Amino acid sequence: MTISYSLKVSEARLGGFPKLLLRWKASIYKLLYKEMAIFVSLYSLLSGVYRFALTEHQKRTFEKITLYCHQYSDLIPVSFVLGFYVSIIYTRWWQQYMNLPWPDRVSALIGCAVHGRDERGRLIRRTMVRYLNLSSVLILRSVSTVVYKRFPTMNHVVDAGKASFVINLYQYIAKTRQRL
Repeated sequence: MTISYSLKVSEARLGGFPKLLLRWKASIYKLLYKEMAIFVSLYSLLSGVYRFALTEHQKRTFEKITLYCHQYSDLIPVSFVLGFYVSIIYTRWWQQYMNLPWPDRVSALIGCAVHGRDERGRLIRRTMVRYLNLSSVLILRSVSTVVYKRFPTMNHVVDAGKASFVINLYQYIAKTRQRL
């Protein structure tokens, strides 16, 4: 769901941009404020200990430790590690995208495989694509929260017109079984 901020931007005054950033629903600040608070707290604690609690000899020892750690920080460049990480994340995302069940390809195959320009061929193609769309909705209901919110129950799928033909067929089969 997209959230529009254009009204807030148009009414912006002095100091309006920071307010807009804090108001932002998908704000980077809202995602990172806990980690940032922990980092600032630990940094302030270390800085306070270094400045006020350590003696001169302890300060020199602390500086030697930091220089030792800094020597080994350049062995593997951060840009290389970051590039490798981004590559892995992008590859994983692309694989998920490619594995989504797109009905377009199968619909094109159905259009090519089911011959006939008459009413029967058209009904067969339409029914097969309806089943394909229904299977896509049912699969995406189990994966996507957005689709699940749109179709929380099978009744919602039927109300949207996606499965009324299947429900009618199921009810017809159930009635014929009761007769036997």
